[in-house]
Amino acid sequence: MPGDPIDFAAIIEQDRTERQKLDWQGGFLQYLELVKQRPQLADLSHRRMYDMMIGPGVTELDLEADPRAKRVFGDESVKIHNFFADEFFGLERTLEKIVRYFHSAAMGGEEARQVLYLMGPVGSGKSSLVERLKRGLEDLEPLHVIDGCPLFEQPLHLIPRHLRKAFEDMLGVRIEGDLCPVCRWRLINEHDGKYENFPIKTVAFSKRARRGIGVVPPVDPNNQDTSVLIGSEDISKLDRYSEGDPRVLELNGAFNVGNRGMVEFIEVFKNETEYLHTMITATQEKFVPAPGRHGTIYVDTCIVAHSNEAEWQKFKADHTNEAILDRIVVVKVPYNLRLSEEVKIYRKFLDRSKFNPKIAPHTLEIASMFAILSRLEPSPKCDLMTKLKIYNGEEVLEKGRPKKLTVHELRDDAKREGLFGISTRFIMKGLDTALTRNNGTIHPINVREALIGMVKEADISEDTKKQYLEFLQDALHKVYLEMLEKDITKAFVYSFQGQAETLFHNYLDHAEAYVTKTKVKDPVTRDEMQPDEAFLKSIEEQIAIIGPAADGFRQEVIAYLWAATRRGEKIDYASYEPLKEAIEKKLMNSVRDISRIITKARTRDDEQRQKYDSMVENLMEQGYNEDSIDTILKYASNHLWKD
Repeated sequence: MPGDPIDFAAIIEQDRTERQKLDWQGGFLQYLELVKQRPQLADLSHRRMYDMMIGPGVTELDLEADPRAKRVFGDESVKIHNFFADEFFGLERTLEKIVRYFHSAAMGGEEARQVLYLMGPVGSGKSSLVERLKRGLEDLEPLHVIDGCPLFEQPLHLIPRHLRKAFEDMLGVRIEGDLCPVCRWRLINEHDGKYENFPIKTVAFSKRARRGIGVVPPVDPNNQDTSVLIGSEDISKLDRYSEGDPRVLELNGAFNVGNRGMVEFIEVFKNETEYLHTMITATQEKFVPAPGRHGTIYVDTCIVAHSNEAEWQKFKADHTNEAILDRIVVVKVPYNLRLSEEVKIYRKFLDRSKFNPKIAPHTLEIASMFAILSRLEPSPKCDLMTKLKIYNGEEVLEKGRPKKLTVHELRDDAKREGLFGISTRFIMKGLDTALTRNNGTIHPINVREALIGMVKEADISEDTKKQYLEFLQDALHKVYLEMLEKDITKAFVYSFQGQAETLFHNYLDHAEAYVTKTKVKDPVTRDEMQPDEAFLKSIEEQIAIIGPAADGFRQEVIAYLWAATRRGEKIDYASYEPLKEAIEKKLMNSVRDISRIITKARTRDDEQRQKYDSMVENLMEQGYNEDSIDTILKYASNHLWKD
């Protein structure tokens, strides 16, 4: 019940108890028994991360049940990884490549000795993807490590090499790697070589505590100290220990702390090439140099790097970087190009904000359209708005029939699509601006105004600025007016869905009779009559189907819906896109005059006032709110149904 007292102490104590259950301490012999029971304790980092990603589950998109997805992906299977599903949208292919990389590396393939490099434009989600991997590691159960080891290393490294084959057979695992210099010194000097006496414990992954997760930010080219990567020697200890004594080592570099987990290189190619050479041995040979004169140190880590395309092209153009290039797996992280997924991105950000926004219908859709239009390459096969719709899986009409263009056909002609254009951050700043200016209420009009202002102030080329303004002031203006007219029509038409269904079924009855050369039976009188061609034409002419084209259109409609019925699909007025558009336009035309009069009228008689109030009420049922509805209707009266 609201207001009931909360026992905070009990919550804290319960959490402490649960966490203490995860803590484990014991000897090496006890650890061997655990490995025998749970061989996965010996997994290397790539296997651990792969299992982490597929653990929450993987589903395959049912393309046959989703015609829109079928049009987007064709016949290629699409896997949805639950690990990423709630945070990343429109990146299915990118995520599949990332998971495939870790799968191959987990199986000991060549990728186990390669850097995963995410390349894409600013704001495409590279950093967010890496953050998701790091959070995933922190959510894993604690690691078993050698107590006191600065690298949190695998306790099985204590087993001498001449016994490893026997222990591998007994435990059913593979043992890779060597003791670090610090643990080797302790084994000899503290435990007299008796590795069975070594203490083992569990530790949790932690980015903040630098356990299993290392981060390498770009370093000043004039001050690139490799200690950031491999640690250093503590000079304050050199008066007590010799220079070759491992006790002087401070193994706190990114590769040291990222052992058994991952190391992230942020804007990796902003660093000097020489600084990156440590990556070569860390990936290929699984070791990095120890500071000073202490040889090398085995590391088991996943290296994930990211930067933008310009940095990548510059680095790749230098042939002296071939050694590093040969050890890189490039995964492009482009901007999303699907409208439905772009809307989900902004919805996610707004849901996480404290704005508690009131969002009018089509607001996020219009903002998303602008973002996607800016990311598309022109095509001689269609205009950009048509391309946007096709990429979204929509059935685009041309002369009343679906346009014969596929997503794959268009993408084959566009090599850099999604690697340029407006970022999600830019759109979010536009939404934030509109929200703060309008007391948390946004609609397509004030969001479009905010974006226009931002584009005018943006430091971009004049040609690009001109194109973006054309998108906002012309193309999206027209698109929104079409959306708005349809919403107002639905608000005026009593039971829009019901009337659309009635028109649909009447059309089917008469079209089927026309195609099969039979008669239509009156549902009330049971009288038979000839199909009403005038009625059929009144629907078809809404989408420019006239003359001889009508016969072919009617046959296509009946054939399509018969096939859908055989597949067991539910049939309604929206089942066949061309007919759906024709029916909606028919209804819109039927109320256009009254809509124009009532929305534009400054004074209304009682009947008009009643219809206006009913329209407002119906608009609010569609999702419009009181704070924006007046502005939107004024916009409609100024731009729709011009005299």
